[in-house]
Amino acid sequence: MRKAGIAIHGGAGTILRSSLSPEKEQQYTSALREALNAGYSILRAGGSALDAVETAIGNLEDCPLFNAGRGSVYNNEGGHEMDASIMTGAGFGAGAVALIRNVKNPISLARAVMEKSEHVFLCGAGAEQFARNMNLPFEGDDYFNTAFRFEQWQEALKSSGTFLDHNIGANGNANTAQHDKKFGTVGAVALDINGNLAAGTSTGGMTNKKFGRVGDSPIIGAGTYANNNTCAISCTGHGELFIRSVVAYDVSCLMEYKGLTLAEACHEVVMKKLVAIGGEGGLIAIDRHGNIQMPFNSEGMYRAMKNGSDELIAIYK
Repeated sequence: MRKAGIAIHGGAGTILRSSLSPEKEQQYTSALREALNAGYSILRAGGSALDAVETAIGNLEDCPLFNAGRGSVYNNEGGHEMDASIMTGAGFGAGAVALIRNVKNPISLARAVMEKSEHVFLCGAGAEQFARNMNLPFEGDDYFNTAFRFEQWQEALKSSGTFLDHNIGANGNANTAQHDKKFGTVGAVALDINGNLAAGTSTGGMTNKKFGRVGDSPIIGAGTYANNNTCAISCTGHGELFIRSVVAYDVSCLMEYKGLTLAEACHEVVMKKLVAIGGEGGLIAIDRHGNIQMPFNSEGMYRAMKNGSDELIAIYK
């Protein structure tokens, strides 16, 4: 029987021990463990990788600690615009949404686009109407109005800048210094006992973002990719550079066309190709044999994995 496995992430960037109190670190660790176990329990029961990925990401979207779903950052207008994508390695099915508002779980909408429409990518009001047609749950603005994200937005407005998701400083306040940055995204990759791979990514984007900015998270091949012959990938990093580098697909290509192992391909993309162009962040990956990699070139990455008896939950390098 195949060794089913799952990996999840909650964002990468400048994540230092000095930036998190022991209490806050425990909250992140507990949230990662809960999402990891929710997804892995599906795999252990013989469920699909796609179900495991959607469940794990939905769990993270429901947690206000992460920049996705309920914890999404504010845009320049004081609202929340969310993006998500999902892909299955069997038949290259894919679905994505961008710039959606008030949908409780964007990852579920992305899956609905994949399975219930003839399209791959829906945006804005049209995507929201499709969600209503699919009877997916919506939440009011108050559900997404978290105090920490509001404070981040207020700080960003003072400079009229657009900021990455930010760490909590040592004093517990939002820190919007450009050198203290975190790429706020959540994602999951999984392999089930039938040999099917799946990947998904969800985000609230950048604090104070303008003009309908969209990053790599909902873009198939850039932030998310799955191929049963190679691997499943979910990325977290500086979206513009991940888009230009087609990061998720690049890892798969290096395995398929150059014969690299998952570890070799991930190292080549994250530690060499991205670094060469100033691209900061990381990714989670699982191959068709159940091997898992979680590389990042930033100070830290909220991450967790479970593969049989092997389990890891970590934040820092």
